[in-house]
Amino acid sequence: MLHYTRQDIDKMEKIFRLNLINSCTGYKSANLIGTQSADGKTNLAVFSSITHLGSNPPLIGFVLRPTTVPRDSYRNIKASSLFTVNHIHHDTVADAHHTSAKYPENVSEFSKTDFEPEYIDGFQAPFVKDAKVRLACKFRNEYPIKENNTLLLVSEILSIHLEDGIIEGDGWLNLQQAGSVTINGLDGYAKPELIDRFQYAKPTR
Repeated sequence: MLHYTRQDIDKMEKIFRLNLINSCTGYKSANLIGTQSADGKTNLAVFSSITHLGSNPPLIGFVLRPTTVPRDSYRNIKASSLFTVNHIHHDTVADAHHTSAKYPENVSEFSKTDFEPEYIDGFQAPFVKDAKVRLACKFRNEYPIKENNTLLLVSEILSIHLEDGIIEGDGWLNLQQAGSVTINGLDGYAKPELIDRFQYAKPTR
């Protein structure tokens, strides 16, 4: 078995270290965050750090890299408090990954991909048209992570939009049926396969 110490990690070539540390914790969620600036410019960006924080109230969180360089998604979220989360479908991974390219502020990633913006029920931020799982969210708070100058953004789910046939009778979403993908590291996209579902675990001895 290979073994890397902290000293080994510190000495690694940058790209090797990025790939190793970003993939060693396992598969991550794969989502597109849609935002709109105060003057109506849309933005779309891939995020792999969105995670469940709680169900009542329904909260999610995601990590934003240091804001020492322009972050259009962050600026738009802070301006309006509103954004959308859209699952990435396995047929759209190339375009989804392309949203990570660093375009100028006045260039929308929607215009550089086949994704189309869609506005639902007057919600200000754009959804990704045809995404099978979509969330309308509102920013609630941010917490600086001083160890690496990143930010944890905490937000509330305001509404959920699902394609028919994804939700089961108990509220569980069949993401394999939805075609949702996961991210391995920085640039690897994978289709998860359901192994099984289990009952609530209780002590047996």
